Parts: sequence; structure tokens; C-alpha cells
Amino acid sequence: MKLSAPIFHLKRKAKLLSRQDSIPLHKALDRIAIQEGYRDWGLLAAREAASKPASKLFERLAPGDLVLIGARPGQGKTLMSLELCVEAIKSGRRSVFFTLEYTEKDLFDRLRAIGVEASQFGGHLEFDCSDAINADYIIKVLASVSRGTLVVVDYLQLLDQKRENPTLTTQVNALKSFAHDRGAIIVFISQIDRTYDPLEKPCPDVRDIRLPNPLDLKPFNKMCFLNNGEVRFSKAASTF
Repeated sequence: MKLSAPIFHLKRKAKLLSRQDSIPLHKALDRIAIQEGYRDWGLLAAREAASKPASKLFERLAPGDLVLIGARPGQGKTLMSLELCVEAIKSGRRSVFFTLEYTEKDLFDRLRAIGVEASQFGGHLEFDCSDAINADYIIKVLASVSRGTLVVVDYLQLLDQKRENPTLTTQVNALKSFAHDRGAIIVFISQIDRTYDPLEKPCPDVRDIRLPNPLDLKPFNKMCFLNNGEVRFSKAASTF
């Protein structure tokens, strides 16, 4: 049964309902679940977990992959990337999340939105919110990374914002070589251009990636696009 909105939107709706009707959050969640056609929130969450796009995407990833996750704001691309980190840790791997967009507190809050606490993963999940993040910085931080480590870069279009940074193409190629040599999996969160119209197609694709500066997308061998609960996977940019 398809949900009317992504689960994190339904959780926000339940929180608002809880405040408006002065009822416990668990009762508000159950009300939302009933509206979605489920007996209670526990059943909805269990069914949703079994069909999580992040879990399906993670099963497709392999050491050396360069992956792009693209969506317009508010469609869940950051939450999906965090879910990928959790999936990696569950499989016994390390995850590192580099962000030029969020603070560590922001990321802790988003982890809670998917029902987990960063503290439960010990040192297997790391956040890096440095203003110095670029390809060279990431490669230096990951100098001793083990094979299969999942790395998230948030986000693609910010890497070359500083004039002193190399071009986006140079940085992406450097990270592709690093992923190949060290067996890391590197996931880039990407903006989607404002010209994308969901009325014309349910999900964006490679043609909708926002590229204020030129970038050859061939190094990305896997892509995932999100919009209004729709998820589309692709093996490579060249398949479009």
C-alpha cells in the first residue's frame, strides 16, 4: 500500500496533530496510520521499513561506486542518505557523512526523524561539518579508510563554491579514483533544477540535475532520484 506522503512528512503531520488536539504523540501517529489504511503506526512503520528505498539502494551498491541521489528540497534525499549510512553500519561497515549544508545538531535531528540515535552506533558513524570540505579534504580525512566504507557528500553543487577550490569535474574525478583505489562507496547528494516539473514526469532524472558549473556525469555509475514518494534507480548516467 503506497503512502500518501513520505513517512517523515507523516511524522511531522502527527506531531502537529498531537499539539493541536493535545493528545499523546503515539495516539496521533496511530490516527495518521489509520488514515493511510493501516491498523496502527507500528504496522505502518514495519511495512514501510520492509520496503525502504534506502535498503533497496544499499543492496545495489558495491565498493568503488560513485552514486548520486537527486531531489528537490523537502523530498527526503538527506534522510535517505542517512538511512544508507545506517544500512552500511548494520552490515558491519563504517559510514562518514561530510556536509557543507548542515550542523551536527541538524544531522542528529534528522537521524531521530528516521527513528535512530547517533550514539547507538559508537564510532561507526561520523559527521564532518568543516567549512574546508572539498575532494582533497575528504581524501585526506579518509586516508586510512577500510574497503566498503560508505561516504556521503552533502552536497555536490557546494564543492566548488570557493574560488580557490578545484573545478567540480576535477574534484569528482579525484573522488572517483579514490573510491576505485580504496574500495569506498561515495554517495553525492545533489540538487535538482527548479525547472523540473513533476506534472510532466513523476520523478526527475539526470537531465534535471542542477549544474551551475560544467560537470561530466559519466563518473557516476549509479543514480537515484526522489519525488513525492516516488523513487527511481539507474545504473549509470549513460542509461538516460
